[in-house]
Amino acid sequence: MKMVNYLYLHALLIFVSCTLCNGQNKTNQSRSYYLSDTNKLITSHGPLSITRNIKQDKKGYIWIAAFDGVFRYDGKAFTNVTKGVSSARFFDVLQDKKGNFWFSSIGSGVYYHDGKAFRNFTTKDGLVNDRVPHIYEDKSGNIWFGTEGGASRYDGKSFRTYKMNEGVADKNPNDNDVNSIIEDKTGKFWFATRGNLFTYDGKKFTVLTHNGNRFINIRTITEDKKGNIWLSGGDGLWRYDGKTFTNFNKNFVGYVYEDKKGNIWTSSQQPYSFGGGDRWALSRYDAMSLFSQKPTITDIMAGYEAYKNMIFGILEANDGSIWFGTLGGVYRYDGKTITAFKDK
Repeated sequence: MKMVNYLYLHALLIFVSCTLCNGQNKTNQSRSYYLSDTNKLITSHGPLSITRNIKQDKKGYIWIAAFDGVFRYDGKAFTNVTKGVSSARFFDVLQDKKGNFWFSSIGSGVYYHDGKAFRNFTTKDGLVNDRVPHIYEDKSGNIWFGTEGGASRYDGKSFRTYKMNEGVADKNPNDNDVNSIIEDKTGKFWFATRGNLFTYDGKKFTVLTHNGNRFINIRTITEDKKGNIWLSGGDGLWRYDGKTFTNFNKNFVGYVYEDKKGNIWTSSQQPYSFGGGDRWALSRYDAMSLFSQKPTITDIMAGYEAYKNMIFGILEANDGSIWFGTLGGVYRYDGKTITAFKDK
């Protein structure tokens, strides 16, 4: 694929000062409103750098958070939406219930985008930390940001800070380094950190254990259609049915995702090396076998050189194809063929 063309859009940069209060932090700093002050770059290739997360919006566009920008794919070409807005390393993207977008970064806080304008939120506005790996919207429409200094909840007006290990015995120094947040079907929140795994009932945080052992460095949490909680991270792949924890993989699992058919997809480290480096695989656990003693597992790309290091976020698109991020860009698997969107 070759780069098709550049489209430059110029607009006025407008500064608007306002004041916000933070539920637990003082916030009275001004912030900036940007009208597309960006040169949006349209190209045939996707990100060329580390690609962390991939989402699909209500119109069917694919959004990709990468270290060289946030890209939107319309089925034919990619647009670097943040070109000219920020050179931050982007980690996550979320479209909220109102149709607006949120982009999280490592070092530059979060960016709000309504389709025309960008607004940057940082610690000056009440965000607990500017290094933000994760974004989540709860059932009430609050936006949660998992940061390297705790969690921030934004209700549309102000931020509230949550520290997971306050009041917890035997603290882990990484307990407030948040990787993933979900609200389960009962309304209970789950917080995966580089330290312990926590649940939150609205009043207090509780460390989860299995046979007296703590879960350390959980990277992602998801709830499947049946209400089971899936955990992936340094302790492997686990499922919790409300009573029992079941282990599926003891190797490092970076991401867990459920598709429309109930299959579970993971990105995981393999127990053997490849070309002197770690070998990773995109794996599918067949839905019909998830409760058997030996579930059916298909490694889609074990051994393929492009994936020998790491695989990150996973998405099933509306057409059933599987998108995934790597150290060198984004890829699509249509059930037969793997397509790389990285040619200049």
